[in-house]
Amino acid sequence: MSWRALRFAALVALLTWLLAGCSSLPFWSKKSGEAAARPAPPTYQLEVEAPGNLRQLLQTYLDLARFQSAPETETITGVELDRLVAASPSQVRSLLETEGYFNADVRVSRSAGASGLDVIRVSVVPGPRATIEKWQVDVTGELQKSVQADNEDAVVELAALRRRWPLKGDEPFRQAAWNEAKNVTIARLRAEGYPAATWLSTTARVDAQTNSVQLQVVADSGPLYKLGPITIEGLQRYDERDVRRLTTFHPGQPYSEQLLLDYQERLQKVGLFEGAVVEIDPDPATHQAAPVRIRVKELPLQQATAGVGYSANVGPRLTLEHVHRRVFGQRMSAKNKFELGPSLKSWQGELTSHPLVGLYRNLLSGSAEHLEAADEVRNSWTARVGRTQETPHIERLYFAELTHARLDTAAGSASSEAVSLNYHWIWRRVDSVLLPTKGITLSLQGAGGYAIGRDIQEGGITEGRGPFTRAFGRFTWYRPIPNDEDQPPRWYLTARAEAGQVFAADHVGVPDTLLFRAGGDESVRGYAYRTLGPIVNGVITSGRVMATGSVEVARPISPKRPQFLWAVFVDAGQAADHWPDLDPVVGYGVGLRWRSPVGPLRVDLAYGQEIRKLRLHLSVGIAF
Repeated sequence: MSWRALRFAALVALLTWLLAGCSSLPFWSKKSGEAAARPAPPTYQLEVEAPGNLRQLLQTYLDLARFQSAPETETITGVELDRLVAASPSQVRSLLETEGYFNADVRVSRSAGASGLDVIRVSVVPGPRATIEKWQVDVTGELQKSVQADNEDAVVELAALRRRWPLKGDEPFRQAAWNEAKNVTIARLRAEGYPAATWLSTTARVDAQTNSVQLQVVADSGPLYKLGPITIEGLQRYDERDVRRLTTFHPGQPYSEQLLLDYQERLQKVGLFEGAVVEIDPDPATHQAAPVRIRVKELPLQQATAGVGYSANVGPRLTLEHVHRRVFGQRMSAKNKFELGPSLKSWQGELTSHPLVGLYRNLLSGSAEHLEAADEVRNSWTARVGRTQETPHIERLYFAELTHARLDTAAGSASSEAVSLNYHWIWRRVDSVLLPTKGITLSLQGAGGYAIGRDIQEGGITEGRGPFTRAFGRFTWYRPIPNDEDQPPRWYLTARAEAGQVFAADHVGVPDTLLFRAGGDESVRGYAYRTLGPIVNGVITSGRVMATGSVEVARPISPKRPQFLWAVFVDAGQAADHWPDLDPVVGYGVGLRWRSPVGPLRVDLAYGQEIRKLRLHLSVGIAF
């Protein structure tokens, strides 16, 4: 071996020895590092005697409690422990005062325990809790001047600010609630035209002898902001008119945070933008005409989506959807959706204009469907032309429609066509359109037209034609329990009622798609889809009148997972040819809910009282 090779081997051996030696050092060893993070063996035992919620407070924030489980790197000496014990009565009283107890009896004792550890016992008798004796909310600045000038809007705003002040007389005083009340109130003032508002003073006067608190807050409103010119950022593919025509405000209008949030929501729902942000320039120098800045992130020009799903109504299905947001280079969007499954095969297509003046859109649409359900086969198609409008709380749809439906059953076949004029109206006042838990919705539909029907039996073909009208309504009520902004809901109540009727002479053959049936996931659970209706010659048919109702109560399975809920429900309803013949059936059961980011998933096990059978209802869909 050469001398150079011997020197290289010696150097490698030396480096190996050094690295092996360093690995045994505490700062090098992973195992030693993990050991350093372990809690030190306790040097004392802490016992806290206090009511449940206060005991938890002290065990969380008291220094004696925190150092008891500190890591070895933060172990305390005997002198430091003596200091903590001496300071603990004062610290306990300070913590109790944040919960409104200003006359607490606090005793701290120290003794030798049987295990050899010192036992430090903190005993608390909290005494009466302080309550709010008096509260006062005042303002200065432009809002005060407008109130003094008897400006109606300003008077109403100040009255609403005081009415919605969270801490009223005789309520318990808590520091967290006091801070929250101040934050919420100033946020409301900023949202209603005064975004530069600040607190001039906030005072809580505590009288420990009477266990009472007097609250006084004074806000400086700053100037009233008015909306100014609009600037738009982020547009590349779509027209600026698509953004401006969705506005419901004008320059010079007083600023409202909700006004801009509603506009931002419309931008996100229009189908052209992935996201949108609408904000004003908060500079007080521009308050007379605060610039409104709109930033949008556009969706792709074309988009294709595939998905799979399942529902108890029609079973498994594959969904294919394609959207083109600027057809032929024009301000129009085209959407085509296909559903393929053993029971349902359908196509829906629509061509809509981009937003027009007044939040309107022109509409041209069509659909075709092959449905196998309730021992029958229905083939149908529709063609529509009309106009739609979406405002913050109301949706309107006007259209003329041509409809065809053919129904094949064991008793024979029926085919019919109809031409009609239709009006649909939906009103929503809910906390969330996708996952509502509070509010109401109302949907109304009206139609009038002319129908031609042919009943094909073994004896021949019977034709009936004539005018008809159709009416339908659905009301849904959502309510959290308790209905209190300061407390998380423990229960969620949902109630629904719907009814419909077709007005026509008995011989007029109205298309099956315009008639009514009940049963299924969104109707009367416990019964299969479209299995509730009048029975003619032993075959279930569609009726000319329908009424259903439902009451459901849901509760989170765990406070830590509020998106998962269990539910109990009762449904009832039926369809018939005439109201005197309508004999409602009942279904009831239990279910599970998941409020997922893309919509609710429901699993229900329902018992149909009329048929005395259990039925599983499942609704889920996944998009790729």
